[in-house]
Amino acid sequence: MNKTTQFRNLLASPKLEFLMEAHNGLSAKLVQEAGFKCVWASGLAMSAAMGVRDHNEASWTQVLEVLEFMSDAVDIPILVDADTGYGNFNNVRRLVRKLEQRGLAAMCIEDKLFPKTNSFIAGEKQELAGVEEFMGKIRAAKDTQRDAQFALVARVEALIAGRGMPEALDRASRYAEAGADAILIHSKKSTADEIFSFMQQWNHACPVVVVPTMYPSTSAQTLQDAGIKLVIWANHLLRASMTAMQQAAETIQREHSVLSLEHQIATVADVFRVQNEAELQAAEKRYLPSHRAVQVVKDKARIRG
Repeated sequence: MNKTTQFRNLLASPKLEFLMEAHNGLSAKLVQEAGFKCVWASGLAMSAAMGVRDHNEASWTQVLEVLEFMSDAVDIPILVDADTGYGNFNNVRRLVRKLEQRGLAAMCIEDKLFPKTNSFIAGEKQELAGVEEFMGKIRAAKDTQRDAQFALVARVEALIAGRGMPEALDRASRYAEAGADAILIHSKKSTADEIFSFMQQWNHACPVVVVPTMYPSTSAQTLQDAGIKLVIWANHLLRASMTAMQQAAETIQREHSVLSLEHQIATVADVFRVQNEAELQAAEKRYLPSHRAVQVVKDKARIRG
C-alpha cells in the first residue's frame, strides 16, 4: 500500500491514531521501529537539529533535503510540518510538487504569516493570514497535487493568537470548504478545555488533528471520546535526544572516559543495523566480483579494527 493511501486510512480509522515526531532519517527509522504508523516531520525539530531557530531560518530547500532522507528511510507515511507553505499560493504549489516527487504522503500548513514564529514563543502577538488568502493556498495545493490521495491538513492558529473560539470555528469551516482534508486545531493552554470546546461545536466537515504538547496529562481515551482522529507527539524525540546527548557529553567531559556510558548507549552494531549495513553486504556478494568482495570485507575489517 502506498504512503498516501496509508495516511488516508489513518484519517478514516475508527480509533484514535498517533504520529511521532522525527527530524532526520535516523529518527524516522526509530519511529517506524517503535510501531508508529506515521511520522510527523516537525519544523521545530528539523530546525533545531540544524542548529537554527524555528522562524524559517532554514530555507525550504534545506528542509526538503532532510525530508527526502526521511522519506527514503521508512515505509510508513510522513506528514510534513510545512509551516505557512514558505510563501504565498505559488510557493505552496511548487512545494506540493516537490513533496510528491519525494514520496511524502501529506503536508500541514498553518494560517500565519511568512516567516512564521513558533506558536509557543510569541503567543497572542502572532499575526494570522487573511482567511481568503489562506483558502487560496489550500485550493492551490489541492489543484496542484497529482496523487488524489495526497492530503492537506490545515492548521488553525486562532486560539494560539487569542482570537477566540468563534474565529477558530469559522476559519476551520472555511478551510474545510476550500478543500482541506483535515483540520489541526492548536492550543497553548495547559489543559485540553479549548480543544474539547472546539470539538463540541465543530460541524465535523473533516477530521480533526491535535498536538497535546502543552496539555500532556490529557488521556488518549478522552481525546478519542471527543471525536479527534489523530494525535501528534510533536517534538519528543528531539527533546529526549537533547537530554541524552547533554548527559553523555557532561559525563565524558567530567570523567575523561566513556567506560561508564558503554552499558547505557546504543552499540556501534545497533547503528550499523539501523543503517541497514546487512543489505549492503548482501548486495556486495551479489554484484561485486568475488575477489573484489573479499577485498571490501578486508578493508572494512581493517578500518573497524
